[in-house]
Amino acid sequence: MRSVAARLAGAIGVVVLAGCGDQAAQTSRAIESLAQVDQENMAELMLAAADPREAVSYFTQAAEANPDRILFQRGLARSLARAGEPGRAIPVWQQVVAHPESVPDDRVELAEAHIRLSDWDAAEAVLNQIPPTHETFQRYRLEAMVADARRQWARADSFYEIAAGLTPRPAGVLNNWGFSKLTRGAHRDAERLFAEALQHDSTLFTAKNNLVLARAAQRRYELPVVPMTQTERAELLHTMALAAIRQGDTAVGRALLSEAVDTHPQHFEAAALALAALR
Repeated sequence: MRSVAARLAGAIGVVVLAGCGDQAAQTSRAIESLAQVDQENMAELMLAAADPREAVSYFTQAAEANPDRILFQRGLARSLARAGEPGRAIPVWQQVVAHPESVPDDRVELAEAHIRLSDWDAAEAVLNQIPPTHETFQRYRLEAMVADARRQWARADSFYEIAAGLTPRPAGVLNNWGFSKLTRGAHRDAERLFAEALQHDSTLFTAKNNLVLARAAQRRYELPVVPMTQTERAELLHTMALAAIRQGDTAVGRALLSEAVDTHPQHFEAAALALAALR
């Protein structure tokens, strides 16, 4: 607050030196300019660092006080999405996309809010309104998800590939693509994509778990050679054991459960209960 006050005081001092005739107008413009910069900085801070609920409260008040500023409407919509309330975010996003200063990314975020509610028709309708020249990772990631939901596999594969090429951190989208392949029964393709995801981010446990499922679906009941903690190893053995049991390989599943219990650094209740049930 002291820095803001100092900037205001300095700006006003400069304006006074400019002369008396237009002093009031210049002072007003200087204060308004600095205030807008400060609002933008505050908005960025709230989105980046604040608790989602605090951000929702801040942007709700700011949007009510400045109903014409898209900055606060957009901040409110994003804060609601961060707070896990896509249903409340959707009408705010609709106000944002109707604003004359709206950009294509606003429609992308509106489409994502619809996807979070599994409203695929609405998401597809919004994505279709985005110009084809707007080629971003987020847009194609959502296009792939919609195509997946429609079981349009060739279209989904094309969008996943494009999305993976548009980001320096493709692990998440590669994992999603692999899971899509897994649900289709394309287990080898899924295994390849999960392994590729882990090459980009070796800490992504969901990709490790999915990789184990892809291998187990091929009745390959050995853990992949990927970095893992002792706890992760136990959890992956548990995942593989359950997959083996579902496929009728009960003896293999029992052995894997026993290994999971022995491997976990603490008491592994889920694996212990499953093992007891088999016995």
